[in-house]
Amino acid sequence: MTTITAAMVKDLRETTGVGMMDCKQALSENNGDMQAAIDWLRKKGLSKAAKKAGRVAAEGLIGAVTSGTKGVVVEVNSETDFVARNEQFQGLVKMIAQVALKVGADVETIKAAKVGDVTVDRAIADAIATIGENMTLRRAAELSVTSGVVSSYIHNAVIDGAGKMGVIVALESTGSTDELSTLGRQIAMHVAATNPAALDSASLDPAIVAREKDVMADKYRQQGKPEAMIEKIVENGLKTYYKEVCLLDQAFIHDNAKSVAQAVKEAEGKVGAPIKLTGFVRYALGEGIEKQESDFAAEVAAAAGQA
Repeated sequence: MTTITAAMVKDLRETTGVGMMDCKQALSENNGDMQAAIDWLRKKGLSKAAKKAGRVAAEGLIGAVTSGTKGVVVEVNSETDFVARNEQFQGLVKMIAQVALKVGADVETIKAAKVGDVTVDRAIADAIATIGENMTLRRAAELSVTSGVVSSYIHNAVIDGAGKMGVIVALESTGSTDELSTLGRQIAMHVAATNPAALDSASLDPAIVAREKDVMADKYRQQGKPEAMIEKIVENGLKTYYKEVCLLDQAFIHDNAKSVAQAVKEAEGKVGAPIKLTGFVRYALGEGIEKQESDFAAEVAAAAGQA
């Protein structure tokens, strides 16, 4: 029997765009014959998925699921918003989120995980073949606490647990989980609305802070301020900047008379124990993906032989 090497699997994957597990099976079923493996994949309907793989998928759904002290958020993309309303695609997103909750947030690990008799990667390929659009599991993230809760919020929900934006928030505490869950959802809604850059000033990328300092310093130099004064002005300016971009320093959207940090501190009375907000993740659908612009009229004309 022919030994199926990683290089053979890689070559078939690059040729067809089909998942690694399916490529390995195709080669095994055909004794390593590359062309026969390609034909085998075509017969299984996976070649249709491969043809779609080059298309930009920037629509889709964000899925979020939590269970006690752990939560995950995933982004599954499709080519059009229409597919986000497809029940099969919605079920796929919820299934992927549940798998991520079990196996963690590494995308390749999620794809390789089995649901019944098939891998997640195969389930995605099957959905592509059935629905007729390219789909990708783009990213996933997880949060967990030793004790306390991880809460979630879905903005513009299409179905329960999936929509156009998803947020998870982690609260470490030994207090009432019901009260913590309520607070966590409020903070998750806040994160959805304000899109903070970091949890606190210590968590900000030093390069971002340095850039802000340089911008402010140059601004006041151009106004003729002396260097000794500029340093103090910049430090005060940074405090204002932190209130704008750091979650704990931001004015709480549910009561803007207090900061998020103050709201968390005040909630300790209801919760019955100290609370530490340890992290958050905010996924907005398609952020960072460069969408392809197309001239629909030109495409139609070309198809009709007029271009």
